[in-house]
Amino acid sequence: MLVVLFAVSLPAVTARLYSSDEVQYFSYLRSLWFDRDVSFDNEYRYFYTHHIAQSQGYFETFLERTTETGLRFNYGTIGCAILWSPFYAVADLWTRITGAAPADGFSRPYVRAVACGSAFYAFLAILLSIRAARIAVHQLGQRDDGGAFGAGVAIWLGTPLLFYMYVAPPFSHACSAFTVALFVSVWLHVRRTWSPGGAFVLGICAALMAMVREQDAFIALGAVVDWGQTLVFSGMSSRKNHDLTPAAIAGVAGFLIGDLPQLFAYNSLNGFPKPASHVARKMSWYAPHGLQVLFSPEHGFFVWTPLALIAIAGLLVLAAGAPTRRLAACMLIMVATQVYVAGSVESWTVAGAFGQRRFVCLTVLLTIGVAAFFSVMRGLTRHAATALVVVLVWWNIALMAQFATGMMDRQRLEPARNARTAFVTLPLEIPSLLYRYLTDRQSFYKPPSRDAR
Repeated sequence: MLVVLFAVSLPAVTARLYSSDEVQYFSYLRSLWFDRDVSFDNEYRYFYTHHIAQSQGYFETFLERTTETGLRFNYGTIGCAILWSPFYAVADLWTRITGAAPADGFSRPYVRAVACGSAFYAFLAILLSIRAARIAVHQLGQRDDGGAFGAGVAIWLGTPLLFYMYVAPPFSHACSAFTVALFVSVWLHVRRTWSPGGAFVLGICAALMAMVREQDAFIALGAVVDWGQTLVFSGMSSRKNHDLTPAAIAGVAGFLIGDLPQLFAYNSLNGFPKPASHVARKMSWYAPHGLQVLFSPEHGFFVWTPLALIAIAGLLVLAAGAPTRRLAACMLIMVATQVYVAGSVESWTVAGAFGQRRFVCLTVLLTIGVAAFFSVMRGLTRHAATALVVVLVWWNIALMAQFATGMMDRQRLEPARNARTAFVTLPLEIPSLLYRYLTDRQSFYKPPSRDAR
């Protein structure tokens, strides 16, 4: 059923690049595929001269400044390029065979390939999340009763994942949701035995997370804590300790090997195997915005995505059950790491973006939480909770519609002030907006203003 729904929804995927973030991720792929290097000057100039990426400061940041190796800066990572490459290859082959579009790496088939690739990975993230939720609910000792499936659909429609899957797929967030869901799914299997082979695969999955979004690597801390707890609760016998040591070594080896593409790219780009030195200066490691990133009326995660509150409640339900206490504690640590990182960044507001997009990576954990929440609900209580989830899903869809159509002031994002529009005015306009989205999508986008040099 989900596969059919996803296939039918593919025409809704927007094949468009417009922000500097999207350009950076796309430029990694185009430059490596066609030029076999990480010199992005020609890519950046193409998007600038074609009036695609001309946000404030774009020319100065990407067409004037250079790294220590004389190349243009790229604050993105290589992971999306790796994940998109199979789709990009199909587009490249199709353009060369048919001649229907320029085989230059920039034309519409290439952009559509990347957009559909992101949507595909977001869909895989939902499938992996449903599977992970079933495992967690089973360990809690509860029957699933379709709760995991319903939770997956709710998170799909009720969080910013929907926006970054269909409206702005060339961002990294759809791929991020997939890599984290993959990591958590592998971890749920590996933690049963902590075999060296499984730990090695888990390390590679952690590296893939880091190569898509570096801050997602902090998710791995939950698995590290789980390994440590296994070590402690094994009784501290020498045999058990010896058995767990190969898993730790294999996990670290898997991460280092898996991260080599990013290290080589950084070394070529910056002259050293790490991000540009001034990137770290954008961080305040005591997380001064930790509470704001959750509760701010304009930019708070729980204000934009109140469904996350139910998910957190569900993880607490897991924490209350003896069989899943340790598992839930590690998942809550994973969530906390992203709150910490997002609250440490100077640009914590992600101003001008839809929702707290940096939390899209938590898709699998939110799905597990919602499924666990519903697993302990019975009778009328469950029906009431279902009705609440439907309302919260609509809240996300309504905010998306207002954001995309300009009904919401993007310079002063205050979701709560749009509640009346969301529940009174918008339902009457949804049919016409859907028709416009499918037949005249470009009308939603204002042409960017040209930077002053």
